[in-house]
Amino acid sequence: MSDRPQGPDAAQAAERGVERAEAFTETDLNALCEATQAAILDGGGFGWLAPPPRRALEQYYRGVLLVPERSLFLARLNGSIVGSAQLVRPPRNNEAQAFAATLMHSFVAPYARGHGMARLLTQHVEEAARALGYQVLNLDVRESQAAALHLYESLGFVRWGVHPAYARVGGLTVQGYFYYKLLQQGGMRG
Repeated sequence: MSDRPQGPDAAQAAERGVERAEAFTETDLNALCEATQAAILDGGGFGWLAPPPRRALEQYYRGVLLVPERSLFLARLNGSIVGSAQLVRPPRNNEAQAFAATLMHSFVAPYARGHGMARLLTQHVEEAARALGYQVLNLDVRESQAAALHLYESLGFVRWGVHPAYARVGGLTVQGYFYYKLLQQGGMRG
C-alpha cells in the first residue's frame, strides 16, 4: 500500500514545478542523475539503453548547460528533480529552419509518474519555444513509448511521419514517430 494520495486529486497533492536550469547544485545534479538512471532502466532513457557511468551523466548534463542552442528544463516534485527535457534551437547557419525548435530528451523518472509531470514539462518547453518566437515545435519518439505517444497527441502534436528503422532496443529494430505542433496563431503562411 502506498502513502501517496491516489485518484484524480493525487497530482494536486504534490508540489510540482518546472524551471530552466542555469547551473546545478550538487544535490540537484545528484537528483537529476538518479532520475535519469531510473528512467533509462525503465526503458525511457532518451537513447540510452543502459545507464552510463555516473561520471558520464554528470559530464553530459554539465555540457548541456554550455551549449548555446540548448535549454535544459528540470521537473521538480516536492522540491526534488524527477525529470528533464531539452529545447533545442536550430544553429545560426540553418536560416531555412530558423522558425522551428525541437523538444528532445524528455523523461520523468518512474517513481514520479502519475503526477502530471510529463505534461507540465512539455507545456513549459512549448511555452518557452513560443516565447522565443518559434512557430513550430518538433519531436520524435520510439513506437515502444506508448505513454509518451499518448501525451504528445493529447497535447495537439501531429504525427507526420514514421521511420521504420529508427532504433534498436533489446536486439529488435523499432519504428520512430515524428511529430510537430504549430505554436503561433494563424499557422505558417506569411
